[in-house]
Amino acid sequence: MYVRRRRRTLLVGLATAALLATGAGAATADGTPAPAGDGAQALCKRAPKIDRRIDRALERLNAGADRRGSIARLQQRVDNAKAAGHTEVATFLQDRLTYRKSLVPTLRKRQGDLADVRTWCRDNKDGAS
Repeated sequence: MYVRRRRRTLLVGLATAALLATGAGAATADGTPAPAGDGAQALCKRAPKIDRRIDRALERLNAGADRRGSIARLQQRVDNAKAAGHTEVATFLQDRLTYRKSLVPTLRKRQGDLADVRTWCRDNKDGAS
């Protein structure tokens, strides 16, 4: 019984995916087609929230060693692991630190891109045109 239910669930999921992939699911319940756009209005509306989110992330990453999620705190953990002779832990944490450090330039680039989007939104009536 359990295998049969699982198989049925899988088949229903595959059928749904096939419908969505062919575009048959692109129309709404009343038969009108889904809107075809680039989402400019929604992006213009969300831009302030996105900007605050990026600012918070950069603030956290650049904070001191007493702040969870900061680069300094993770660096301290790496140093502590190396001092204790825990090489495997130090390697794992070092990989996390490398990734975390790579987030800073990425987020700064997104800030610049978002500034361009806000300018475009202001010039184009928040994407309504």
